[in-house]
Amino acid sequence: MKYTFKAWFIGHYFYTATKPLLKEKGVSKQALIRIKLECKAITIRAKDMSQSSLTASYLMGIYFIAMNRHSGLSAEENYKVIERAVSSSKLFKKGMGTAEDYLDEKKIPKRMKWAEESHKLKNENNWVVDVLPKCAEYDLGYDYHECGICKICRDEGCFELAKYLCRLDSVIADMIGVKLVRNTTIAEGYDECDFRYSLK
Repeated sequence: MKYTFKAWFIGHYFYTATKPLLKEKGVSKQALIRIKLECKAITIRAKDMSQSSLTASYLMGIYFIAMNRHSGLSAEENYKVIERAVSSSKLFKKGMGTAEDYLDEKKIPKRMKWAEESHKLKNENNWVVDVLPKCAEYDLGYDYHECGICKICRDEGCFELAKYLCRLDSVIADMIGVKLVRNTTIAEGYDECDFRYSLK
């Protein structure tokens, strides 16, 4: 993956957001530097993905891998750090928008086109998804058949870390103000991730 300004910026965002929390946990300055350098190294060797709307998710997965390699903390502890960083970030919340905006039916045609493109697999580490429009059970649904975070974790020999980042989906849904129901995830060994969003 090209180490573009965008890739640097997103990695730097997660580093800056988690740094004070990691220091609270006793992570040394040297370990923090190693996390930062590892994040860059993984990004450079990572397979490309071409879905700009999911670049931040892909790079968050990369940063989480780097944390687990060098923080000295358990995967659960690292997850709690990144969860706290995300949930307390005003910038992250602003970027996610409102529930009404997220569930806006006017966005469905663009989402359907995006889903159709995902099935063409222009890059090996893309997500592959089907979009399910509003029905009686939910306002918006996604069936993810392939997951970029699972792929980068598998490529880096740490597939077991992917399941932790799945938990952030519920945190983000709460931040937006939507209800998320999900029964299966690829990270847990299922064939797909079934996201079902509804207005609270």
